[in-house]
Amino acid sequence: MVENARENPCVRLPERPQPFGQTDGAISRHVRVRRIILLFSLLFIWGVMFMPGGGEWYARTVYPGFSWALSAVSSFFPFPLGDLFVCGALLFFVLDFAKTCTVRRKGKWRRKGIQTAERLLWLYVWFYVAWGLTYYRDDFFVRNQITPRPFSKEEFCRFLDAYADSLNGSYRPFVEELPECIVANEIEKAYQALPASSGLCAPASFMRAKYMLFPSLMSGVGVTGYIAPFFMEYNLNPQLLPVQYPATYAHEMAHVLGVSNEAEANYYGYRVCTSSSMPEIRFSGYFSLLGYVLSNAYSVLGAREFDAWKNRIRPEIRELYNHETTYWHSLYNPYVGTIQNWAYNAYLKGNGISSGITNYAEVISLIIASEP
Repeated sequence: MVENARENPCVRLPERPQPFGQTDGAISRHVRVRRIILLFSLLFIWGVMFMPGGGEWYARTVYPGFSWALSAVSSFFPFPLGDLFVCGALLFFVLDFAKTCTVRRKGKWRRKGIQTAERLLWLYVWFYVAWGLTYYRDDFFVRNQITPRPFSKEEFCRFLDAYADSLNGSYRPFVEELPECIVANEIEKAYQALPASSGLCAPASFMRAKYMLFPSLMSGVGVTGYIAPFFMEYNLNPQLLPVQYPATYAHEMAHVLGVSNEAEANYYGYRVCTSSSMPEIRFSGYFSLLGYVLSNAYSVLGAREFDAWKNRIRPEIRELYNHETTYWHSLYNPYVGTIQNWAYNAYLKGNGISSGITNYAEVISLIIASEP
């Protein structure tokens, strides 16, 4: 008679064999090694963040290699690899959470919580090692050995006069968007001509901008371009107006070359465009500042002075600026845009940009301080 092993406690069932090449001990060792690497990666990131000069050391020694390697990988793909990665990661976490919700065992929830936290920490490490630590480098004035100038209305008015003359003199009507290859070559040459003291990486020949995956969503929150740090891509909104394309291209390339500060990216976008041999790119550089200049001038000058200065700008440029403003307002979603502004403002402040989203407009002080 064959005894039922489940009914007879004296009969011991054979243990379920482990898959070939795996043991509980080997799995545990693998997890321990992975978590040790994660811990040391986190300690490295926090050390760079809080060590004096750590961010600048990272930007000049570690970052160029990571940036080159990730850009080289992403250059093989004509679509924005970083956008797909972020979408895939979000989808994975949502589905994983939904799957976990079907399990009622407390132990399973605990293990899944630890697993999710570890995955999020690896994304944190990837973001900061790939690019995010550039937020902690020396500021523009220290790197370029420039002394910030205290505000002077007289000096600001001199800047306004010179800017108006340059903007008017550079005007070129944009009939259609310039070819990407021409813009890329011109801007790449201008970045290569910058002095080493700027601390920017040399642009690689394979670097090219890509169009973002969700332009309507990005236009709805007023985003014309952004850097995708997980694969060091810079993505542009295909709904950009032709006059905006070169300056936005140069701005986003500055981020890839090691600039995190938005005012500084605006500065380099303006500088490399206005030094171009192509008149259309030069005008795009001057025109990209017009909104910031108008905002600063309005807050500094009296109503009569402001109107007098504004009327110095060519009618064609004023008409183009009004068209740009109306165009983007027609695409903007105030509800989603408010949330995005709040989130991005908090993100910038959390990474050492104390002025938050108003940092963009601080480009004027960089230009005034850098000019002789």
